[in-house]
Amino acid sequence: MTSPNDTPTIAISPSAGADPSACVASVERAGGRPVALAPDQTSALSRVGGLAVCGEGRADETVSPLLSAALDAGLPVLCIGAGLHALNLAMGGKPAREVDGHAAVHGEGESASSYHRIFISPGSKLAAVVGSGGFVRVNSRHAEGLKEAGKSRLLAASAYSLDDGMIEAVESTVHRWVIGVQFHPERRLELPPHFDRLFQSLVELAKEHEETGA
Repeated sequence: MTSPNDTPTIAISPSAGADPSACVASVERAGGRPVALAPDQTSALSRVGGLAVCGEGRADETVSPLLSAALDAGLPVLCIGAGLHALNLAMGGKPAREVDGHAAVHGEGESASSYHRIFISPGSKLAAVVGSGGFVRVNSRHAEGLKEAGKSRLLAASAYSLDDGMIEAVESTVHRWVIGVQFHPERRLELPPHFDRLFQSLVELAKEHEETGA
């Protein structure tokens, strides 16, 4: 299946009712065609090539059915912010815990972000996508964090905060391309430009999925 003009279709599902406009713009910039899906529209996943779950604040368990269906279908999936915690829950992990210190709570709709340094594990899918592992400064807009004890056994941690050891990125060990990041690459002026590659890779793999079904 292909989208009009061979443009791959990316389903966008905002977690906790977040504004998806920045995520939509990032998908369009990467060459994809975003379509909004509600958490219960699992049957519509047969008409898309990939899924992006974006959101700020707390994890929204209502997106779990959509995430689970996307995982079962083998879609490439990118989960951002609260989407990382929704992914962890959908794959059998534990609820996130409150975050103190540097990762101050930024309510939905507030413009300011905090910043902190993380370490991206060399050899991870995330490092391959963005071009390198190592230390980098990212934005912070979350109220909850994930520690190793709460992580799904089907997810591998691929980045950590240097301040408190919280997990900053995960990737599935049983799917081809399923990545969750705590930071917000859709706020592209707040991160190095190579983080745009997360959306570019999602779109490229979505096109492949639409063409081959794998």
